[in-house]
Amino acid sequence: MKKNKAVLQVMPSRPEHGIAPLMADILARIGEDPSREGLLRTPERFEKAIKFLTSGYESDLDKIINGALFSVEYDEMVIVKDIEFYSLCEHHLLPFFGKIHVAYLPGKSVIGLSKIPRIVDMFARRLQVQERLTQQIAETIQQVLQPRGVGVICEAQHFCMMMRGVEKQHSGTVTSSMLGAFREDKGTREEFLCLANRTR
Repeated sequence: MKKNKAVLQVMPSRPEHGIAPLMADILARIGEDPSREGLLRTPERFEKAIKFLTSGYESDLDKIINGALFSVEYDEMVIVKDIEFYSLCEHHLLPFFGKIHVAYLPGKSVIGLSKIPRIVDMFARRLQVQERLTQQIAETIQQVLQPRGVGVICEAQHFCMMMRGVEKQHSGTVTSSMLGAFREDKGTREEFLCLANRTR
């Protein structure tokens, strides 16, 4: 399997020194006492949390797919909708979260359905912007499957807009990436949008 360029570009090695001592220093610099009872283990907890939230940098696409590509004669749209995700905005290191809808038109094969949310997590668990996240998911599925088209819609709320800055609590951001038939064929695109927005 040919690896997505987007996957290869962001694979920094993690430094050997821990994050916890740096977090203890940050707590002191904002005026807190890192030695008080409630904060004694906070640096270690933060280190574990941030490593989990950025674990996508260490994800291996081949291991995620794990051979789950199947030759199936099926030429209608496959859609996995309402995939929950959580990510960190690279500008403020604050969370953004929401749901992602992924659809594709099979070429010669289909992919195991559980692999699509795993691909979403691989890119969501990095420092991100919503636009890039949406595009990386679409491009990876296009490269892995070589389908006739891929569509990805991402709906998210951003804490960097809700907790600070403009402080708008109910604003949302929608991004999309349409490749192949989803970009070229208006009917295919409209079918995807209709299915993605349909309530159960």
